[in-house]
Amino acid sequence: MPASAAARLVFCRRSSSWPQHQLFRRALSQRATKTKDAPAASAVVPPSELPPFDYVPQPYTGPSSDEILAKRREYLSPSIMHLYKTPVNVVEGKMQYLFDDKGRRYLDAFGGIATVCCGHCHPDVVAAIVEQTKRLQHSTVLYLNHSIADFAETLASKLPGNLKVAFFTNSGTEANELAILIAKMYTGCHDVISLRNSYHGNATGTMAATAQSIWKFNVVQSGVHHAINPDPYRGIFGSEEEKYARDVQDIINFGTSGNVAAFVAEAIQGVGGIVEMAPGYLPLAYDMVRKAGGLCIADEVQAGFARVGSHFWGFETHGVVPDIVTVAKGIGNGIPLGAVVTTPEIAKALTQRNYFNTFGGNPVCTAAGLAVLRVIEKENLQENALLVGSYLKQRLNSLQDKYDLIGDVRGKGLMLGVEFVTDRELKTPAKDETLHLLDQLKELGVLVGKGGYYGNVFRITPALCFTKEDADFLVDAMDYSLSRI
Repeated sequence: MPASAAARLVFCRRSSSWPQHQLFRRALSQRATKTKDAPAASAVVPPSELPPFDYVPQPYTGPSSDEILAKRREYLSPSIMHLYKTPVNVVEGKMQYLFDDKGRRYLDAFGGIATVCCGHCHPDVVAAIVEQTKRLQHSTVLYLNHSIADFAETLASKLPGNLKVAFFTNSGTEANELAILIAKMYTGCHDVISLRNSYHGNATGTMAATAQSIWKFNVVQSGVHHAINPDPYRGIFGSEEEKYARDVQDIINFGTSGNVAAFVAEAIQGVGGIVEMAPGYLPLAYDMVRKAGGLCIADEVQAGFARVGSHFWGFETHGVVPDIVTVAKGIGNGIPLGAVVTTPEIAKALTQRNYFNTFGGNPVCTAAGLAVLRVIEKENLQENALLVGSYLKQRLNSLQDKYDLIGDVRGKGLMLGVEFVTDRELKTPAKDETLHLLDQLKELGVLVGKGGYYGNVFRITPALCFTKEDADFLVDAMDYSLSRI
């Protein structure tokens, strides 16, 4: 039996206790994960203390982790999962750091799943929320309130072309669901094209548009066609964008009446494992869809709001202007908020019937959203995402040169992915090793996300206030953890 297969077998048969985790590590040590020129494992030392941070969390007096877990098991849906063998009891957050119930500080390189944009509990965002809450928590959009109008105006100023009319929701799933509905109403067509490996939400329409079986329940999902994913790393055509785009045209020609409602795509697939598109693909796909009468929907739920660094929106990196943009996550820095933004003409399609959202445009949420936009501009967070993200990616690339376990490093700005494989040529997913590394980083004080269909990709999406010192600590922790496999 090959060494890598034996290692995985050992891991699967062991329990999750720490001494047996050590056995897993020893079993893996026979497999060469470093290049022949890499230094010996003993030469890699654990990272030093986290970068200095002038903040002391308040003493925690709440229930223990065991008590919380017991309540979750009894009162919360069993579908709700948690990371790590021993989950972190997070009780406080400040900027790019989180604190557990023991007062330990962690570098948060996941950002609440690409949601904490400005930083945990950013004082400007908190102040906006508190001040609005003191005056008015909720009424209804049936009455006038300046908060929603001010935010809509400022959001529109960040978008190109005639993308200026917003409808606010509570989440990215709701935003994508509404965008697909608008496209169907506007075009009079029902066929939607999305990409394989995509994730757009977990409601009826968005689950259909999602193209990973692990996120899809066995319910009726019709009217969506999934095009071949233009993935330069795992895609069947490498980076040949024209061959991928040809599949979109084939779907239109052979899977529809020749007319479609919409094409929906993420600029960088988030849940799918921080997968970038082959350069040049999106303009070709947009052109084909528009010729078939369809609208182009940009899902910016994870890539938007300056995260990619070079641009404010992910779609801008492809040189396209969509017909509809959906946003959430970073829009509110953790407040439940999403939006659909489109043109005045397309927006009229929603007036064919009554459409309403009780909490969409809530004054507290939109006050938070406006504060987020102001903080991004005031603190130059887009520029920071570019500078620190480029530096971090460069350092991650150096790890790829050092360790064969790293198959690919990808992404833009502070939306980066590291894919782990046991065989670079075959690109065999290293799922067990990824889980092991995830736990090891947590022990060192670093929290990262996990994604990709095979669960073998680190998702690095921290707050945009992440520093070069934070990047160094993250990479040093990865280096040390990889050296011990």
